[in-house]
Amino acid sequence: MSFTPQMNWREHGACRFEDPELFFPLGESGLSLRQIEQARAVCHRCPVLHECRSWALRNREYDGVWGGMTARERRAVTGRGSGDRGR
Repeated sequence: MSFTPQMNWREHGACRFEDPELFFPLGESGLSLRQIEQARAVCHRCPVLHECRSWALRNREYDGVWGGMTARERRAVTGRGSGDRGR
């Protein structure tokens, strides 16, 4: 599914029916791993997964699961270290 600039891809996200807290685990290890996998399960059935992921990478979203990726995974793709927040 492709969206024009006039269309808001977020309106089509599978996450819009979920508790937003699911996508913002307190960490990326231990008990948070189950929450991350639950969030990813929603992402993987989402028709706008690629738009969401692209937005998070482009905007350097530092928190949460976006487009099936954790913040750590997005930093690895964009080449930013965990301590570098663009300051």
